[in-house]
Amino acid sequence: MLLGVGPSKAPRVLFLCTGNYYRSRFAERLFAHLGPKQGLDWEAESRGLFQARDPYNVGFMSPHTLSRLEGMGVDPGPRDRFPIRVTEEDLKSATRTIALDESEHRAMLEGQFPDWSERVDYWQVHDLDRATPESALTDIETRVRRLVEALFEVNTGEAGRVRRFSAPL
Repeated sequence: MLLGVGPSKAPRVLFLCTGNYYRSRFAERLFAHLGPKQGLDWEAESRGLFQARDPYNVGFMSPHTLSRLEGMGVDPGPRDRFPIRVTEEDLKSATRTIALDESEHRAMLEGQFPDWSERVDYWQVHDLDRATPESALTDIETRVRRLVEALFEVNTGEAGRVRRFSAPL
């Protein structure tokens, strides 16, 4: 999913989840940590598809996400960066957009940004109502690592074969 990025801007991946408090924040911070180690000049951001703030999202980031990032030695980012709702400008400025749970987020995108629902790549990482923090965060870690490797191969041509940019992960 290669959308136009100006020549002076680094490519950017945008991770979406419902509240921008747990899953997408973990993906964003892990990508921002792993990408430079792999030599990627990509940036990462995350946003939420929420219409109203979830009363359970108290603070800047889920304690599950914060604990996992800190346990991995990954900087969780600024402590004053609270969840942010996605805008169409966010979608337009992303090189690649990934929604963390297709079963949950496709309908939200279709309702809020109908022109974008088919331009987003979807993973299938469930929220706390259907997955434990350990399993969800482990799944996101695996997918982010694969994404970083795939983008590195695309950037360097190391795989030596034609690849679809938004290869399934």
